Amino acid sequence: MNYDLIIARYGEIGLKSPKIRSRFERKLVKNIKATFECDVERNQGRIYIHPKDFDEGTEKLNRVFGVVSYSPATSTHSTYEEIDKTLSGYVEELMAENILDENTKFAIKCRRVGKHDFTSQEMAAHCGGVVRKIVLAPVDLTNPDLTIYVEVREDDTYIYHEKIKGPGGLPLGTQGKVVVLLSSGIDSPVAAYMMMKRGCEVVALNCNNDPFTTPKALENFNLLVDQLNKYAKGVPIQKRVLDYGEYLQVAKDKAPEKMTCVLCKSGMYRIAEKLARKIGADAIVDGSSVGQVASQTLSNILATRYGVDMPILSPLIGLDKEEITAIAKEIGTFPISEIDDGGCSAVPKYPETRADLERVKEACNAMNQDVEIEKAFENIRKLE
Repeated sequence: MNYDLIIARYGEIGLKSPKIRSRFERKLVKNIKATFECDVERNQGRIYIHPKDFDEGTEKLNRVFGVVSYSPATSTHSTYEEIDKTLSGYVEELMAENILDENTKFAIKCRRVGKHDFTSQEMAAHCGGVVRKIVLAPVDLTNPDLTIYVEVREDDTYIYHEKIKGPGGLPLGTQGKVVVLLSSGIDSPVAAYMMMKRGCEVVALNCNNDPFTTPKALENFNLLVDQLNKYAKGVPIQKRVLDYGEYLQVAKDKAPEKMTCVLCKSGMYRIAEKLARKIGADAIVDGSSVGQVASQTLSNILATRYGVDMPILSPLIGLDKEEITAIAKEIGTFPISEIDDGGCSAVPKYPETRADLERVKEACNAMNQDVEIEKAFENIRKLE
């Protein structure tokens, strides 16, 4: 098709106040420009994109949060003569690509903004006649096989037939910064993606449990961040690694073995909070889903978060494994998470599943957790 621009649409941005809406629009445009080379215009709730490489633009726009849908389109002037000429050429291209023929039930939908010497209904009827002059396809306004959209906005008119679904959400970077506890598993990368979709800048913190894990776990973490960064153009993910093996060894040596996972998660939250305060983040994010593993029973979730004052967000909390896996496959993190990294050998044979706060406090005191957290925090390093 002979397209010359892409029309992008947003959703909930349009519900914001004019000041906030304008700021979010500007951020969305900035993120689009960071994703692929293009010129962008904003006008009356639409974003008009002129990509240097059209195929690249249509491929990558579905990774830009805030875009609800988009349409490759052909533009013309808002006169009967120019619309007739452009629509005729558009219909011929649809026929050449076997999208439209005499058996295709079609409809014309016209939307008009501004003052013109015709109504939307009149233009839709006129355009239907243009199509029928070229191909005697049946008109079906209720259940068409093909809908051709004619969008008349002031002096410009846009013709398209596809509405491609975008990722939706809010523009990345409009909702503050979060520290995401990101492992090499399936869940936490999906949690990071969900927070990015809500406009949050992500700092990914990986807890390197060496010698209880293999170097493959850290390799997979890097691969996962690389994949997620395909959705983070304009606001790339920052990477932090915490050498956590020494803390974990102390927990195993000085506290009841069954409490190892509880103390491990508790320490992660507290260290993530310290990091968040240092870098100006507003919340901690993890991939918890109620009851999925031993550390994610309701009692353990409560116990492990004791002593953390910052909000801990768990966007997957009500999803099951199949739902989480489906999202992981859609965003491309699942094949990486499936790579065997050997797991964590520190997990006890019978982990605590019903931790109560008093026993957790006793275990924390037994390992002198405050001191070990301070020591571990000094081992956080930034990865490029």
